[in-house]
Amino acid sequence: MTPDTPTPQENGNHVVAPPAKSSQVLQVERHDYLDLAPTNRPRAHSMEGFDDIYTDIVDYIVRCTHMIWDERDIGLIYTHYTHNCVLYGTLGTIYDRETIVRDTIQRLVSFPERRGMATQVVWNGDDQEGFYTSHLVTGQGRHTQDGHFGPATGKTFVSRTIADCMVYRNRIYREWVVADNMAIMKQLGLDVHTYASEAARGLFDKGLETIDIGENRRIIGQQNPQAAADTAIANNELEVQTLTWLHEMWNKRMFGMVHKMYASNCQYHGPKMAELYGPASVLHQHLGLLGSIPDGIYMPQHIASTPCEEGGVKVAVRWVLEGHHLGFGLLSELGKPTGHRLQVMGMTHYHYRNGRIVDEWNVYDELSLLTQIKLAQIIEEARK
Repeated sequence: MTPDTPTPQENGNHVVAPPAKSSQVLQVERHDYLDLAPTNRPRAHSMEGFDDIYTDIVDYIVRCTHMIWDERDIGLIYTHYTHNCVLYGTLGTIYDRETIVRDTIQRLVSFPERRGMATQVVWNGDDQEGFYTSHLVTGQGRHTQDGHFGPATGKTFVSRTIADCMVYRNRIYREWVVADNMAIMKQLGLDVHTYASEAARGLFDKGLETIDIGENRRIIGQQNPQAAADTAIANNELEVQTLTWLHEMWNKRMFGMVHKMYASNCQYHGPKMAELYGPASVLHQHLGLLGSIPDGIYMPQHIASTPCEEGGVKVAVRWVLEGHHLGFGLLSELGKPTGHRLQVMGMTHYHYRNGRIVDEWNVYDELSLLTQIKLAQIIEEARK
């Protein structure tokens, strides 16, 4: 539980927490950037080891991201990341700070007008044990220079990214980034299959291969799925409830949970900039993802929650869905089922109000999955 999180209260069959008090940590949703990067503001909580400019952990993650990406002070990476930081992305993993610097430069070369707007930050932890932040960003820009996405198209794009960071004494030492690259490529009118094939060839040439280890652990042998969710990573009752219904829906295939947990007027903000409304739309999106990976197991990796000024609570879940491409579903770019193993790294933010989810922001990258398919096909050809 975050240091300022009120104790959750029961509300019928649902657990909700009261809204945060106005004197607490900065919140993103209803404020301009100038409010989120204040001057002469006293610290809202202890920030031992952090630069004096930062007044709380939300200020830290929003302000330093803005300075690095939007003000182009890329060199701040040297004072805000450890030399041996690990960055897990959907198209590969980075194991050192200098590579993060180079990757940031390359992305800004292709999109020199890019701006990333903080949409919300969910967090937990403290300055003694370390903070964990889940930062939802809405990025927009124009493809005006040749670069990692090929020749400039001049077209504009809007996409969502969620970055989860583990932070200790002013430095990020581990980060997970899920960027919706497929959304960008579709808006730029690029050939996603050519890009995925080239990316897969690059991985193959480095000696990286996918490994199919057989059945996953959703069903062991001929047993039923695990009866109860593993809630060891939860910090409070709302997080326990969230992990419980997610397990029921994804791993036990009880998709009726959508109608139990979502408000009738809920909104869904999904991959490829989908903007949909109502529980039926949410059900279609989630069932469609599982339709493409019908033996998939849903594995939450981290969960955090923060009361919000809008009322209710925001909950962030980082997860992996692992299985095989055995069916038709939402992942239309993958084509006919190939049987190849797939791993989806995703992140989701939920907004609970009055015991129901009123908003969901869901981010995963179909381009990463297409690249996994292409890599498996290259490996098959090489073994013939």
